[in-house]
Amino acid sequence: MDILALVCGLALFLYGMDTMGNALKKSAGSGLKATLGKMTASPWRGFALGLGVTAIIQSSSATTVMVVGFVNSGTMTLFQAISVIMGANVGTAVTAWITGLSGIGSGAQAAVGFLNLLKPSSWMPLVALAGIALIMFSKRSRKKDIGTILIGFSVLMVGMDMMGDAVGGLKDSASFQSILTMFENPILGVLAGLVLTAIVQSSSASIGILQSLSTTGAITFGTAIPIILGQNIGTCVTAMLSAISANKNGKRAAVAHLYFNVIGVVFWLSAFYIVNAFANFAFASQTIDMWGIAAVHTIFKILAVGLLFPFAKYLEKLAILTVKDKADDDAPSKLLDPRLIATPAVAVARATEVTATMANIACTALRKSMKLISAYDADEADLVRDLESKADVYEDELGSYLVKVSAEALADADNLQLTKLLHIIGDFERISDHAVNIVESAEEIRAKKLAFSQEATRELTVMTAAIEEILDISERAFCENDLAVASKIEPLEQVVDALKDQIKSNHIKRLQKSECSIEHGFVLSDLLNNFERVSDHCSNVGGCIIELAHDALDLHKYLSEVKVGGAAFKRDFEAFEKKYAL
Repeated sequence: MDILALVCGLALFLYGMDTMGNALKKSAGSGLKATLGKMTASPWRGFALGLGVTAIIQSSSATTVMVVGFVNSGTMTLFQAISVIMGANVGTAVTAWITGLSGIGSGAQAAVGFLNLLKPSSWMPLVALAGIALIMFSKRSRKKDIGTILIGFSVLMVGMDMMGDAVGGLKDSASFQSILTMFENPILGVLAGLVLTAIVQSSSASIGILQSLSTTGAITFGTAIPIILGQNIGTCVTAMLSAISANKNGKRAAVAHLYFNVIGVVFWLSAFYIVNAFANFAFASQTIDMWGIAAVHTIFKILAVGLLFPFAKYLEKLAILTVKDKADDDAPSKLLDPRLIATPAVAVARATEVTATMANIACTALRKSMKLISAYDADEADLVRDLESKADVYEDELGSYLVKVSAEALADADNLQLTKLLHIIGDFERISDHAVNIVESAEEIRAKKLAFSQEATRELTVMTAAIEEILDISERAFCENDLAVASKIEPLEQVVDALKDQIKSNHIKRLQKSECSIEHGFVLSDLLNNFERVSDHCSNVGGCIIELAHDALDLHKYLSEVKVGGAAFKRDFEAFEKKYAL
């Protein structure tokens, strides 16, 4: 029954820590997104952020997995990640101090009166009550998240108490004490801590287990120190597992985390035993309690950072030497790292960056295709088709990724951005499709040796210049989220529509004069239709940007109202009409 109670306590501890950590990551998502751009301006700032985030979510494994995702996606460089990882290692020590509160039991009666307030049984019911009240009666998701955090913390502490009670009977067990004596060998102690942490995949959890065992009074400082240091190596397992599907930089971040802990353990454990051989530390044979474990855990992490922080560059080089350069990993599936979905705000921000890349790919394809009309090049034609295929992959990957992110709890601003991306990726993909259509028209012109009249060539030059500008405006409006720029798309789209009709009309007149043939007309009509459709997709992009800025998405209504024309619309329309007059 004691074993079952221990397992149950461990289950509750892990569940409480997972629940609390997930709720904290969720509530910190928006702030984390805003901070990411500035957090690694210097190694110290990266260290501070890693420490702060881990102290909040109370899991260096979670923070490190997130960092692996950032590096894998290109959001963070390897050097920047190393400082964050160092901060995360120190930040996770907070949990050991919090769980150490469970150590205040019968001995609390002899302590100063106010310390009784720290006894979990004194205030945990109030925390649990507040948490469940927020979850059940609050309508705002923010308050519900806070309630989940409080409930998670309550379950965590109940699990700690259950584990402590379950192993309490081991205090007088001679067989248990004899098992612990083998941990006096530092190598076995390190291995024990490493294996235990690797199994539960959380140094906070394994530290909590060791703190519970310390209530037996059978564990000394000399026994606990190598176990605690081994636990710091074991916590790297989670990050190493998360890096299996990552690209080379993501793997390097996980390896850097492993090296940091291994080097720190080897150096400081060796230093401890060398100095102890001469100084013969008296405390090494003294019994350790929960607070002592938390103190050793914290001191080691600080010493490890002090040792390796000045050599972060060399740690980066060591990781690069270990994970050598391979084939390029720039596919969208690598750029959109699923680890980031745990922090939806960051995932949406990353998807926005990848969509900007897709927009550039689609617009580049169309620009290259238009040049082929007058100067065909087979290599450039192949490149346009490659870009179109790439845009297709981006749309598929982004669509799947955004659907997964949409299942998470999103802030209103992130939800609007996600909606915008889901609408816009289709328009950019269609622009790349039209690029291939234009290439096919250019190939038809070359194969049939068609030559447009001087007048038709001049008109096409005007049209392609207008399309070039509407592409530039659309790409800039999306990438910079600039409403003023986006408002210029629809007036130019109207000018493109008018150009299409005018060029077709002029072609009919030339046809009547036998200046052009019907065959020319078919190709010209295909080109004009593709140009007009491209401008329509650009119009959709601009309309989506403007409408979502006003928390709405009724493009049909918006475009209908725009075409009625306000003063700004008329001014821009007239300017573009003059600029692209035939």
